[in-house]
Amino acid sequence: MCFISLLVTGCSRHKQAGVNTPPPPPISRPEPQTEAPPTKSEATPEQPAEPAETIPVPSNARAIYEETGIASWYGAPYHNRRGSNGEIYNMHAMTAAHRTLPLGSVVRVTNLKTGRSAVVRITDRGPFIKGRMLDLSLAAAKAVDVWGPGLAKVHMEVLQTPASLDSGGRWAVQIGAFEGEKAANDVADHLSHRYHTAKVLRFSSVIGSWWVRVRVQDDDRHRAEEIAHDTHTPEGSIFLVRLD
Repeated sequence: MCFISLLVTGCSRHKQAGVNTPPPPPISRPEPQTEAPPTKSEATPEQPAEPAETIPVPSNARAIYEETGIASWYGAPYHNRRGSNGEIYNMHAMTAAHRTLPLGSVVRVTNLKTGRSAVVRITDRGPFIKGRMLDLSLAAAKAVDVWGPGLAKVHMEVLQTPASLDSGGRWAVQIGAFEGEKAANDVADHLSHRYHTAKVLRFSSVIGSWWVRVRVQDDDRHRAEEIAHDTHTPEGSIFLVRLD
């Protein structure tokens, strides 16, 4: 395949956001914070009024898919903002973000170092940092000993899914993060001219970074995979993302 070289003006190093980046914000959304969002070490979120929910899972539930990788967590900057499933993200609920599992999937996450495990529901998309598999809510991160170190190697077992893992779905390509709007615009303009049938969006996250999302015709997975494979950028990373 022919590889695309996207020459982006600006910083040539990779920039990686510290927390999960959601999809383009909806038209109706909470007003952005007027102060710079706290880092994970600075954040002092209020404690939940009640213990985190317990997600019921049949005692005989068996894994239909398994994956091992690095888990991180995201909290205060995204708390009370709309997630990828359309619901308001609650960092005190037992949820997580994954790039390609169907939204609503139920998974068991086990910290391979400590053995602590918890069952969570996939409600959001991320993490959009290369090398990471899962972004946990604050409650889930505390339950599996990820909150303290910030990162941990975990084993994920998919127990329930509302849709097939092997077929269907709506797919897109997400590129970023970019330090400035101009870099994102340059990439978006290039892709718009390259792929005439695709819808190219650019948007900023709540922490100020910029992103580009490519919606291929019919949200076809194979076409999205081709674009993800053929696209290169000197700033940010390229991710295949399931939208549903």
